[in-house]
Amino acid sequence: MITDKAKSKGTDKRDLETYAIIGAAMAVHKELGNGFLEPVYQEALAIEMKKLDIPYQREASLPVFYQGKQLNVSYRADFICFGTIILELKALSNMSGTEESQVINYLKATGLKKALLLNFGKPSLDYKRFVLS
Repeated sequence: MITDKAKSKGTDKRDLETYAIIGAAMAVHKELGNGFLEPVYQEALAIEMKKLDIPYQREASLPVFYQGKQLNVSYRADFICFGTIILELKALSNMSGTEESQVINYLKATGLKKALLLNFGKPSLDYKRFVLS
């Protein structure tokens, strides 16, 4: 598992996609600041991503697999962008580490390889990029 603060390290397609999403989230945070509940940021982020032509599915239902077998339960992602990146939004003043574990488990369970954890609950946007290797 690789995580980073999504600093610019290259220009490959993966980075262009995650950087575009982080840029949209920064624009939302700059406009709204912190202090709202998660649904406010989710709605505003959808508007911003649409404006920037970032393809997304909102509250997409994803299958969860165990030992190669699809379970009868599913995970509902806040967003799936570009068909491959899970976006998990939070609006917390402090994250406990549980949120990172949650994102890693979503990647493992769904088979997707990339995720962003975005926290709008602090004075500046807090974000973390995850790549399942």
